[in-house]
Amino acid sequence: MATGDVLVRVRAAGFVPDELDWPGTWVDRAGRDRTPSIPAHDVAGEVAEVRYGTTGFAVGDRVFGLTDWHGDGAAAEYVAVEARNLALMPPSLSFTDAAALPLSGLTAWQGLFVHGGLEAGQTVVVHGAGGGTGVLAVQLARQAGARVIGTGRGRAADLALKMGAHEFVDLETQSFADAVGAVDLVFDTIGGELLEQSAGAVRAGGALVSITAPPPVSPVGGRAVFFIVEPDRGQLAELAGRAGTGELRAHVGAVHPLDETREAFQGKKRSIPGKAVLEI
Repeated sequence: MATGDVLVRVRAAGFVPDELDWPGTWVDRAGRDRTPSIPAHDVAGEVAEVRYGTTGFAVGDRVFGLTDWHGDGAAAEYVAVEARNLALMPPSLSFTDAAALPLSGLTAWQGLFVHGGLEAGQTVVVHGAGGGTGVLAVQLARQAGARVIGTGRGRAADLALKMGAHEFVDLETQSFADAVGAVDLVFDTIGGELLEQSAGAVRAGGALVSITAPPPVSPVGGRAVFFIVEPDRGQLAELAGRAGTGELRAHVGAVHPLDETREAFQGKKRSIPGKAVLEI
């Protein structure tokens, strides 16, 4: 462990299958091979040790957060995490639910408010409203007083509407361009042709924000943003507070024991709905 780290006894870990394709999973910041790699960035567990000089946590604290992009490592019994990348868990939140929250929750928060500038009274489109990030984005946008339009496959409609979307566009049967008028913000988690089409839906002064790729077309009179989520203890604490009261709910999908990590990644690649979580 380095100065500023805490050692976390992992109780649950969340992941996305795409992380096996991320360069940071296999090399360090200098581009040097660091295999064998241990996957998973979302972690929830108990503080087992606090490095000298580290403040804010004590042994036994229940915490959750993100491991380093070039460290991963949450799919293990113990992992060292920078204290600034963790927050205290509310007593009412289970480790499994907490492990589904950091990466998706921070991505949703930053996409909507930090990069999208969403405000009450505005209209936002959430592409992939039934996914791990989309479900949280729908809830956060609704709580912020925005009008929320979710998109995705038809099977996601019930979930998106249950989570707070005012309406849902089934991309398998409806044309996005025809179904949506001018909006203040499009938050994209799908990419491809849909990302390119979305620029035309953003009114002047609005924003097209994507986590999949840099938007190939910018909205007329608006902004086009591509971003990679960053750890933030303050935002984690805000998410924790809402999750602790039941105001915010992550969508947990398949849950596997640690010794089924390979099967968990393979299952998620078959598009099993919800955030995949490993229980340790």
